[in-house]
Amino acid sequence: MNISTGLLEFLASRTKRTWEPDEDLFASGVVSSLFALELVVHLEKAYGVEVEGEYLSLENFRTVNAMEKMVLELQAATP
Repeated sequence: MNISTGLLEFLASRTKRTWEPDEDLFASGVVSSLFALELVVHLEKAYGVEVEGEYLSLENFRTVNAMEKMVLELQAATP
């Protein structure tokens, strides 16, 4: 399963609705900044990355596409 598919399934299970990969999660009003913390934990556990420093920007969590890009960057930077 690729990253975006996994994230879309995770979001659907938590929010009880479907999402598009480029849909702004926070503009929808369904996802809060507190939920962003849950996303951080999920990404770290599911994809073996550490989200810290500059990566903790809400912009990296605004869309599934943004989260996928961030995870790929973090995985590439991990030795």
